[in-house]
Amino acid sequence: MAEIAVDGVSKLFPGNSTPAVDDVSLTIADGEFLVLVGPSGCGKTTLLRMVAGLESTSAGRIRLADRDITDVPPKDRDLAMVFQNYALYPHMTVFDNLAYALRVRRTSKAEVARRVNDAARLLGLDELLERKPSALSGGQRQRVAMGRAIVREPAAFMMDEPLSNLDAKLRVAMRASLAQLHARLRTTTIYVTHDQTEAMTLGERVAVMRDGRVQQVDEPQRLYRAPVNLFVAAFIGSPAMNLINGTLHEGGVRIAGLDIPLPRDRRPPAPPGGDVVVGIRPEDLADAAFANGSSPRLRVTADVVEDLGSDTYVVFKLDAPAFRAHGATGSQRSDEVFDLDGRAVFNARLDSRTCAHAGEPIDLAIDPGRLYLFDPASGRSLVAA
Repeated sequence: MAEIAVDGVSKLFPGNSTPAVDDVSLTIADGEFLVLVGPSGCGKTTLLRMVAGLESTSAGRIRLADRDITDVPPKDRDLAMVFQNYALYPHMTVFDNLAYALRVRRTSKAEVARRVNDAARLLGLDELLERKPSALSGGQRQRVAMGRAIVREPAAFMMDEPLSNLDAKLRVAMRASLAQLHARLRTTTIYVTHDQTEAMTLGERVAVMRDGRVQQVDEPQRLYRAPVNLFVAAFIGSPAMNLINGTLHEGGVRIAGLDIPLPRDRRPPAPPGGDVVVGIRPEDLADAAFANGSSPRLRVTADVVEDLGSDTYVVFKLDAPAFRAHGATGSQRSDEVFDLDGRAVFNARLDSRTCAHAGEPIDLAIDPGRLYLFDPASGRSLVAA
């Protein structure tokens, strides 16, 4: 068993009044792949380093299986780290890099050879064992870094943004390799990234962090379809969720002068006339030419049209004030950068068959069953999960 339990863990660095990690409790099941995701400075790497023993805890306890490892030195925790910068020894061959930790532990030569060769076959490094890191590509170096962790046969892997130094194409390939590797080994893994694509594709569960606290822990699709607050809603999804202030009315909500009826399961408990924040994902807007005839429609002018082949992105403005987070989302949204005249900037992800052209009007259909409603003060979701 290699379950990891983090119970009320906090970290306050000297000279700071705000905790880097603030009362976090998480349980990572035996064999689970958990991803910590969030913007820079949210505390995800600090939390990982506390589990690994590279940072001390200011409060709380950490358990590995049935053992309290809160104050156990890193070398005695039976955890293996994979770092962002590979951390390979440049003067050693691939074989020696893979074998180094085992030799330090005085593992027998036969066992070292077995483990190194097994890891090399698993990672496709068989032909590279005599090369030095300078003769390897970025992807090959990262595989060696992962192999060095694998040969230790640890209770769990700690991975700190291991793919961030790779180019976009190689990252896609390495994501697939990581997923296949975990399917074979089923070793408990905590993986840190700021890339939501990595989080959504790799994580069996994903913990979204903000300002040292965990906002939501769930399966990737649950995070996407049922965010608990504005921060999670705005952070998960690319392009980001469109957000706009709205007003509730009997049986629906009004945004930008348009009354949208809401299905019963999307109606909040708040009374009519109350202010809400309305969220619409870009893919839940459709070119009216290909949508259900009964769907509410917006006539807008396309400001930017991006044809990606499989999809077409249309950026447009609404005759309504731009949504201002006031701390609810915790990070600057891309549409706030684009905003020049105070109007709400939306992004629609349309079928590639659309005839949208920049500077021309287009009718967009809204799916009322896909609207999200949030409390403007607390950011809490008002729609039942």
